[in-house]
Amino acid sequence: MKIEHVQAFMSRDKDRPRVLLSIRTDDGITGWGECYNHGPDRALIPILEYLSTFIAGHDPRRIEYLIQLLMQQSRFPPGALGLAAISAIDHCLWDISAKALNVPVYLLLGGNARDRVKVYAGVYTAPDPVHARDEMAALNEGWGFSAFKLSPYRIDIHANRWGEVVRTSAEYFRELRETVDSSFEIAFDAHAKIFEPRQAVQLGNALAPYDPLFFEEPIRPENFEAWGELHRELKCTLATGESLYSRFEFLRLLQVRGCDIIQPDICVVGGLLEMRKIAAIAEAHYVTIAPHNPMGPLATAVNLHFSASQPNFRILEYRLPNQTAASNGTRLLRGQTMGDAHYVLDPYVPRNGHLELRPDRPGWGVEVDEEYLKTDRYVHWERKVPSRPDGSTAYM
Repeated sequence: MKIEHVQAFMSRDKDRPRVLLSIRTDDGITGWGECYNHGPDRALIPILEYLSTFIAGHDPRRIEYLIQLLMQQSRFPPGALGLAAISAIDHCLWDISAKALNVPVYLLLGGNARDRVKVYAGVYTAPDPVHARDEMAALNEGWGFSAFKLSPYRIDIHANRWGEVVRTSAEYFRELRETVDSSFEIAFDAHAKIFEPRQAVQLGNALAPYDPLFFEEPIRPENFEAWGELHRELKCTLATGESLYSRFEFLRLLQVRGCDIIQPDICVVGGLLEMRKIAAIAEAHYVTIAPHNPMGPLATAVNLHFSASQPNFRILEYRLPNQTAASNGTRLLRGQTMGDAHYVLDPYVPRNGHLELRPDRPGWGVEVDEEYLKTDRYVHWERKVPSRPDGSTAYM
């Protein structure tokens, strides 16, 4: 078996662009993968075209060899865009390898360590407790969600005294606990907006009495020692890792005991192969893994197979599509809509708050509509950088 054709596609999911990749072999098997949406997404297309020259003609089942080849062909370690492109290639190689054997990908990873994969839903940003209660109740009734993630901020953190930010956030969580179902798990994502670790400690410890599922990424990722200090002073579960790129960075984070849960992104770190290595290092440090997954339904399929097979898996981030055409797990007909990510015809959707495995479906277990992808559906997207009252920029 040899790699015969590599093609990248530009699509969209709601207001975000999506770059997908297909790799076709000489015996007609096609594998699919998804890049992370860092921002300059059109830049990924020429990167993928360039990288395809290194893997053309190779056996796609030599995943370790090919990914090492792509990692090592550059003098310096690849950055955000390079790793996003390599991630999509890695996904394709696993999809092909499993389809060649007519088995799900998770069977190539030692089999499923669990029968289903628990997911949580984002409820953004920080709605009033009554509105949060109603939204959580609807998600629970329709899909079985019992875990949710919100923003902890109730007021502008740059325009108000920090003590007020902490007080209003703690009062908000207390009101949530008094308003929503007591069995629900609630996590808070601080979005790396806090520059001073001391402030992150104050906010996390103010939330701690109300038992957050985890306190996510309060500070920037660059200074690992600062994460170790933050973790030692926090009284709640600390999660981070969506902005880290390799097992070497995660090793440093874990060496300083910088968190309780890691959150690598399978579309960021270089793919499933690297994700497994990162998870193994975390397992040796008694740390669980809750993959970062804000992407589309193909990325969710990739994450499902990783999560099903990984012993120290905790919970998976999940974005529910806008519409419920596949609420019963049925295949979508061409032309039907499932949110805005029309390129996957049969996305994984939750039942009782979990994604169920598809043991009778090879590869990732989903069908991609290549005809739909032939139309470029790029939509411009960029992060909005906030400003402080003095006119300086702040972290997003």
